[in-house]
Amino acid sequence: MTLLNRSTCRRLQLLPQIPSVWEGDRRPLMANTQTEGDWVDMGSTVPPNGDCILWVDGSLGMVRAMDVVSPETGPEVVVRTLLRAMEHPHNPGTPARPQKIVVRDREILFFLRGVLQDLDIVMDYVPDLPLIDEIFRGLQDAISTRPPHLPPQFAQHLEEKAQAIWQLAPWEVLADHQILAIEINQWDVGTLYASVMGMLGMEYGILFYRSLESLRRFRQRVLANDSFDQMEEAFLGQDCLFITFESPEDESSEGTKLATLSASEVEPAFGNLHPLEGLRSFLYEEEAAVLLVALEAVHRFMRQHRQKFENDQFPAINSRYRIPVPEEAESGSTQVSVKVSTLPDLAAELLEMAGAEEEGGPGFPMVRDDLVPENSFLSLGVVPWEMLDFLRAGAEYHQSQEVTAAGDGLPVVMIQTSRPKAKALIQDLKDAGGLQAICFNPGEDPFGGDRYDLGLFQTGNGELHLFGEFGEADPVHVAARKKWDQRCKKTKGCCGLIIARGLTGANRGNPQFRDMMALFETRSLSPKELGLGTLQLAAVEWM
Repeated sequence: MTLLNRSTCRRLQLLPQIPSVWEGDRRPLMANTQTEGDWVDMGSTVPPNGDCILWVDGSLGMVRAMDVVSPETGPEVVVRTLLRAMEHPHNPGTPARPQKIVVRDREILFFLRGVLQDLDIVMDYVPDLPLIDEIFRGLQDAISTRPPHLPPQFAQHLEEKAQAIWQLAPWEVLADHQILAIEINQWDVGTLYASVMGMLGMEYGILFYRSLESLRRFRQRVLANDSFDQMEEAFLGQDCLFITFESPEDESSEGTKLATLSASEVEPAFGNLHPLEGLRSFLYEEEAAVLLVALEAVHRFMRQHRQKFENDQFPAINSRYRIPVPEEAESGSTQVSVKVSTLPDLAAELLEMAGAEEEGGPGFPMVRDDLVPENSFLSLGVVPWEMLDFLRAGAEYHQSQEVTAAGDGLPVVMIQTSRPKAKALIQDLKDAGGLQAICFNPGEDPFGGDRYDLGLFQTGNGELHLFGEFGEADPVHVAARKKWDQRCKKTKGCCGLIIARGLTGANRGNPQFRDMMALFETRSLSPKELGLGTLQLAAVEWM
């Protein structure tokens, strides 16, 4: 049995113990109305027939923490959720330890007794948990009455078409200002305007705007905003259908690039945006039929003309196709005649619009994702002060600055990669004017709803480079980030970047001093000092 670290036990023992009885349980959520492979949306992406873990304060009648996990996940996840209930509870809860815990599963009880034996918490078995029973009934009712993400008669067709689009990768040759017009004239839809996301490697997908007015208005609102606080309103004001591609939930956020995954490894997400409806992560029948025809049209057009868009070319082209529709689609016909056209004049207009904003003053920053080598090992840590001089003297490259020696050492970001890629990264940073600052800034995916802690490098030429994308609720990163902030506060903002070799050797994940090729001493910036607000990943993509 895995036990808690002694430091974790000490930290939990410092929490105030309140005279409350907490109920805990793990139960399956049966998504009976879903087709196999669909996902249920309960405020976040949740697998069908997954296990829901709940910890509630029975004395106050409030939920302190909840998780939904795969049924194959081990009992450790019950403890992880409990620790979050103690240290980071849902509002209005405050950090605390309960006086007593009750569960209805004896296996969970025995596991908790072994793991939590040093926390002075009474643990007991009860046959019934009335409060959790009521909460689960509400969750189950919500699942059973919610429409499926995709209408069953279209689900397989859309999934297959999504795989075909991923394999074709139109974002390799089309930027998101290079718009395709798709004339459908069916299901009360005239022309859709397709914007392809993915050329910058941040977010992959296609937005199908129902009007040019909506497309132009969104970009104008984005460029007009001096603050990111209004970005959510701008995104929700779009009028479009969309498909985006995501990595599986169990993929690590470190070193895994979405673009390297095969069609069978990515997960497409379909949805609708409308100024009056906002974001909806499921489609109704007519919307599914329209999106299916639009995706097929893009696939045929790109397969036919892809070579004409090489080297950033976007000539005037149009083609007509007769696209079959499923028998279940109420179109009155077994085929739909579709015309696909490029809009080079519009592309020039949108590019000029963005360029004018860059010349006219501060707008969206260009956040690049091409600095840190793919599949690098990334970690946050500290170099003890007594070892820092050895590193300064032994590194092949050292960017120095005046450092306040306080606390247990210099907080550092460590990037470990191969020797050739490490040398290239060092040279790229030198060419960009050196490393000016290391920042962590909140970010979110406006389509999927996921929130992130984005690690950013600011270089001497003013550019921002993404080096890490961490889930906001990732307990490992939350703990590491907390230590980072505490150490940077003691050093008055002094921190560093270490670039190391040996990614595939015996020292992977634990580079020795001889592996450390460069030390960049720099400063840390808080989100407030950076002044960007919450970064919207899709917005960064097209800027």
